[in-house]
Amino acid sequence: MTELGKPTVVVDELHVEYRTFASGKAASDRRALLKRQRGVRIVHALKGVSFVVREGESIGVIGHNGSGKSTLMRSIAGLHTPSRGAVYASDRPALLGVNAALIGDLTGDKNVVLGGLALGMSPAEIEDRREEIIDFSGIAEFMDIPMKNYSSGMAARLRFSIAISKDHQILLVDEALAVGDKAFRDKSEQRIRDMRAQAGTVFLVSHSMRSILDTCTRVLWIDHGNLKMDGDPAEVVGAYEKSK
Repeated sequence: MTELGKPTVVVDELHVEYRTFASGKAASDRRALLKRQRGVRIVHALKGVSFVVREGESIGVIGHNGSGKSTLMRSIAGLHTPSRGAVYASDRPALLGVNAALIGDLTGDKNVVLGGLALGMSPAEIEDRREEIIDFSGIAEFMDIPMKNYSSGMAARLRFSIAISKDHQILLVDEALAVGDKAFRDKSEQRIRDMRAQAGTVFLVSHSMRSILDTCTRVLWIDHGNLKMDGDPAEVVGAYEKSK
């Protein structure tokens, strides 16, 4: 097992609140907000969450739908501004979610190039890793077809393959392992273990307790915006399963 190193992510009393209309739409338009003040409600998505993560840890994040898991990932990635509290990271976190968008009108092959550039690779690095990315995705025969014609599973597999082609110090994976067949899930989980062994830090959000137990060294249970439990995967998953 990898010896844990220095802290990579510190979440300190993190609160995230949203203003939404009764319809559920975000209240981002100030003029509309003034007109519809009575229909606005505050959603307290995260309520004082705190924890420290170190190099070499693989953190599972579990909880029911709407518990705040994805909000937590987006906050760590810097996509949400805390209402109160703070998030500190030793490097820029890379968020991989099944809804992460490339460009549908471009072929899979061109999206490999685009995704590599977005990750900070040089054209030469992309060319060196191109075949590895395509082979990992398992959809080589479809690389000359526009991504808008892919199934959701195919597109998610390609996004995952692009994202893990670069070594990240902090990688956030949101439900991406739910796609593909067992063979693809198995090699995806192995890739996460390899990254962790290289002293990286990986967060995995998943509804698959098998993936969590097979991949993670520690689990956070988020419940209605609160950090309900933080610890050994078997203990936390067991408590979560009993609560259903």
